[in-house]
Amino acid sequence: MSETKRKIVVTSALPYANGDIHIGHLVEYLQTDFWVRFQKMRGNECLYICADDTHGTPIMVRSRNEGITPEELIARSYTQHVKDFDDFQVKFDHYGSTNCDENRVLSEQIFKAMEVSGAITARIQPQLFCKKDQMFLPDRFVKGVCPKCAAENQYGDSCDVCGETYAAEELKDASCTLCGSKPITRDSEHLYFELEPSRDFLKEWIPTHTAPEMANKLLEWFDEPLRGWCISRDEPYFGFEIPGHPGKFFYVWVDAPIGYMGSLTEWCAETGESFDDWWQNKDAELYHFIGKDIVRFHSLFWPAMLKTAGFKTPDQVFVHGFLTVNGEKMSKSKGTFIKARTYLDHLEAQDLRFYYACKLNSTPDDMDLNMDDFIGRVNSDLVGKITNLVSRGAQMLHKRLDGDCGTMDEEGCKLCEEARSRSDKIAKHYEDRDFNKAMVEVRELADLANQYFDTAAPWKSIKSDPEVARSVMTSILNLFRILAIYLQPVLPEYSAKVAQLFNEEPYAWSDIEKKIESVPINKYAYLAQRVEVDAVTKMVEESRNSFAAPPAEAVAPEIEPVKETIDFETFSKMDLRVATVISAEAVEKADKLLRVMLDIGDGKPRQVFAGIKKYYDPEKLVGRQVVMVANLAPRKMRFGLSEGMIVAAGNPDGDLFVVSPDTGAIPGAGVK
Repeated sequence: MSETKRKIVVTSALPYANGDIHIGHLVEYLQTDFWVRFQKMRGNECLYICADDTHGTPIMVRSRNEGITPEELIARSYTQHVKDFDDFQVKFDHYGSTNCDENRVLSEQIFKAMEVSGAITARIQPQLFCKKDQMFLPDRFVKGVCPKCAAENQYGDSCDVCGETYAAEELKDASCTLCGSKPITRDSEHLYFELEPSRDFLKEWIPTHTAPEMANKLLEWFDEPLRGWCISRDEPYFGFEIPGHPGKFFYVWVDAPIGYMGSLTEWCAETGESFDDWWQNKDAELYHFIGKDIVRFHSLFWPAMLKTAGFKTPDQVFVHGFLTVNGEKMSKSKGTFIKARTYLDHLEAQDLRFYYACKLNSTPDDMDLNMDDFIGRVNSDLVGKITNLVSRGAQMLHKRLDGDCGTMDEEGCKLCEEARSRSDKIAKHYEDRDFNKAMVEVRELADLANQYFDTAAPWKSIKSDPEVARSVMTSILNLFRILAIYLQPVLPEYSAKVAQLFNEEPYAWSDIEKKIESVPINKYAYLAQRVEVDAVTKMVEESRNSFAAPPAEAVAPEIEPVKETIDFETFSKMDLRVATVISAEAVEKADKLLRVMLDIGDGKPRQVFAGIKKYYDPEKLVGRQVVMVANLAPRKMRFGLSEGMIVAAGNPDGDLFVVSPDTGAIPGAGVK
């Protein structure tokens, strides 16, 4: 590889501020982190830029349901995301937010350039409108039946079951998620970014900037005229208002990729660097790491936007596949939909980093996390083959020979040269993002080192010929040190501890050439431990429970039986009303509660905390009618204010059933 130092900007797709980081997300952030750390070890100037994606209707819906502002919600999410990434040893050079002034200015600048170019057009299009709430309904304010696969309870932008994307007005049996009423269709003017003027540019750009399998799929769009892309949304919408178009906001997918540039701009302001020296520099490199579900945005719309606005386009868009667990899609009911924090509560971050490195390659194929293989791979390879070299060698050297290295024997020198000879090969695997091949090379070298160690058996010769034993242990420690350098992009904290063992600074790739001879080393400190089956089992169980509900006994306080009789006059004071469920979601850190927003027809949604988490999927409650105690005095809970109670009945087996009126009941009607 060339010794010319490179200038590189690297991004990962921006995590959405409406959810937690989970192990599926980490496939992308870890592989990007591996690649960036490798580039820095090689002496290249490499920036890893990312940010929270903060705009759109899901943010607006959730903040509304929680009784907080969108700004409060995204601030909380930002803190959680940064903590998760830090604890997984993902090191960004800058991690920002799309809801910043830098991003707004760039979004407006790029839009203006597209407008001047003639690529922005206005079209009248039908859009769903809620007469009751007197507002156009953005994507996530509508639910209905998928027009392609007929899956029920799908949002107005895409289907979670079949993956189809569509316009909200294409939904069947659509309903407003705010009030449950059936929306009407009303015309609204929207802005479109026309792709057809960029046809020739994109047709040439795609094959040279994306992988062949991705390019072939994308080029299928060119069999007909390229469709314009709707880039506006009607208010209310949490995002940036489009200049010159009051009441219209940039669709979240417009300002989200511009967030790469906004975050880089923030970094430049903090460090005194120039944005143009990094993004616009023809000699600098720009790479996006993304999942295959967002290829269209990054390889059609995004380069066309940049080209039209006069900005440099990405050198490459690197695409990865999805994560499966035990051969299946991640499942909440099976406990394999595992949040990053849940994993960290039970296992070491470096174990997952190592396992992902053993599995990841440069293709967009899906990657499987098999729990048995995960346990075996970490225990056998990281602990048994690699770490065992230093734990035995260093501890024996300190215990029996005062911790002083000697000189390597002839066989040890040959093995170290063999390890160094693979440097270019391993470096190429890292460069090509074939991390699994790099790990194979490291494991092969570890096997050679263990064979040498076991044959030389210094624990036998240490009494009769301690200097021979010292030479063997010195050779083993030098071999292990080379392996630790090769592993540093994957195991940065592990490698840092190895550097401390040898009284060294954090490693550069070239440090493999150095020998550690005739010097003392520090005492061995813990580097890795075995993964216990019990810890994995508990992690899966906790994940399952976090999406399930507690046993019936825990719900009982919510539906305590009547302890004494009351007269009719007392009973008549209860105001029972038919209510429509606007939204429902699990309450974080509450075992049994759902946060339910109810509409009783007066235009004032009520928030109720109900202990029915075990019995009802919150998404399936949305749009359902229930009976509510409307005049129950508000109760302040640590999760918020509960403004009523949902009527439910239980049976002797512990099951719980929400009481619902017959079809046709009107929200707000009194229950007699």
